[in-house]
Amino acid sequence: MNAITAEQKLPRGAIQGAGFMVVSALVLVGIARLTGYTPAQPPVSTVVDSFALRFEDRPDGAVLVYDTADDQLAYTIEPGTNGFVRGVLRGLVRERRADHIGPTPPFRLTRWADGRLSLDDPSTGRHVDLEVFGPTNAGDFVAIFLATAHHENKS
Repeated sequence: MNAITAEQKLPRGAIQGAGFMVVSALVLVGIARLTGYTPAQPPVSTVVDSFALRFEDRPDGAVLVYDTADDQLAYTIEPGTNGFVRGVLRGLVRERRADHIGPTPPFRLTRWADGRLSLDDPSTGRHVDLEVFGPTNAGDFVAIFLATAHHENKS
């Protein structure tokens, strides 16, 4: 072994510590499965309001949000903004493409009685609870929700 290889060895304690963590995680998962532990689910809530929305990419990078109740523009996501919204939509659209579903079926943005917001894709059955990503990220969808609600109240 040359001098360079000898210097790149990991300390024995680090390897043992990593091994201990892996074994501990496996033991805890095994105990959870054997005892029937299930993670807490959010309490059942009722729908306060819900909108069917269609998202359309514009060549300049903007995303147009249409309320499918009247197929009118409800909100515009300006180019280079709202990265979280774009990321969530990208994931949902990727799943649609895998299932050979086009952009026509609307998504459903729902506000629940307990204050949560969710985005659903009825065409794939995919459901995203937006509050789990934190208030700032969920706030991006709140702006879309409020603009759509305002749009519908004007119609």
